[in-house]
Amino acid sequence: MKIQVLCPHFEPDSAPTGEFMSAIVNHLGAMGHELHVVTALPWYREHAVEEGWGGRLTRTERREWGEITRVHPFPTDKTNIAARAAAFAGFTAIGLGTAVIDRFDADIVFAMSPPLSLGVAGWLAAKRRGVPFVFNIQDVFPDVAIETGTISSPRVIRVTKALEKFVYDRADVVTVLSEEMQRNVENKTSSATRIIPNFVDISTYEPQPLENSYRAEYGLEGKRVVMYCGNVGFSQSIELLADAAREMTDLEDVVFVVNGGGSAIGEVRRRAEGLDNFRVIPYQPVERVPEVLAAADIHVIPLRRGLAWSSVPSKLYKILAVERPVVASVDEGTEVGRVVIEAGAGRSVAPDDSAPLVDALRELLASNDVRRNMGLSGRAWVERWVTPQRAAEDYASVFEDLLNS
Repeated sequence: MKIQVLCPHFEPDSAPTGEFMSAIVNHLGAMGHELHVVTALPWYREHAVEEGWGGRLTRTERREWGEITRVHPFPTDKTNIAARAAAFAGFTAIGLGTAVIDRFDADIVFAMSPPLSLGVAGWLAAKRRGVPFVFNIQDVFPDVAIETGTISSPRVIRVTKALEKFVYDRADVVTVLSEEMQRNVENKTSSATRIIPNFVDISTYEPQPLENSYRAEYGLEGKRVVMYCGNVGFSQSIELLADAAREMTDLEDVVFVVNGGGSAIGEVRRRAEGLDNFRVIPYQPVERVPEVLAAADIHVIPLRRGLAWSSVPSKLYKILAVERPVVASVDEGTEVGRVVIEAGAGRSVAPDDSAPLVDALRELLASNDVRRNMGLSGRAWVERWVTPQRAAEDYASVFEDLLNS
């Protein structure tokens, strides 16, 4: 089977969606399929094209399973919505041109959102060849942007919702990460949907000692560390960690760590002013992420109210894979909280409220054995359910069903 892939990030880019698509493509390639990936030059970490990749509008490279064409992403400040929309449009236009004129004789086209515009490019590339189009949704857009207030203009909301429906209606299958996302999409389109959860590479994210070089480098040795690791944006209520740190100064060996960056990092720093038990540490190289995750005694996943219905952070599975417990501050009944409870890997509490978060953290910090057992349970759960091999097989099954129908 020949598969054309359109995605915003691909290895060595450090974005979670890049890790996801890289693993899927590599495993599909190992299964004997041929692929052509159209993606962006690496830019996620600093929102600028990484050193060594600039100077050209497009770059092409060969892999054992096929070819990668990388195009300029026109990176911008994430807080400038108009500039970001223009950047997505420019990236999509070049990606579309690449995908449509590509001589690769694809049997199927597989595109990812966000951005939604890649769905239009994927549909046109598939239409040109007369082949099926599969659309993968990592976050339901524009719902997330509307919930966070990133988009508030009624006109922009109407346009983006119309674009969303346009793309969904033209996909032969829309793949989503959870039951909540599936219900959301099915309320907007009659196209077929399929749930295929994200995953973790359990050979990369393995259990390892708590005390490590990351702790030594940042003065965390001998501390009990409560961590948020990842993007600090409008979707995550990271300020809750600063509020919790302020409430827990009586635990002198407990340190709260935000490892990452993003558009809301300034607000987090402001909320944490004067706190000796709170640290902000910048993004680490992607190869160091397993060590960073293992350096925490407890991880916190905080999603603002209403957002856990349309987003499933992939970091959840990575945390479970390194045998660390999770406190999820999310809407009740959504995928993140359900996984944490089903896996026996932590606690799920109400979002946007520091009081239940503090209670859950104090409970877990009170017992090394409880945290250790939760970590073991989480690792066992991901080993059974969320591996890249299983996800690649599920995607291959969707593709083959379409080609055989």
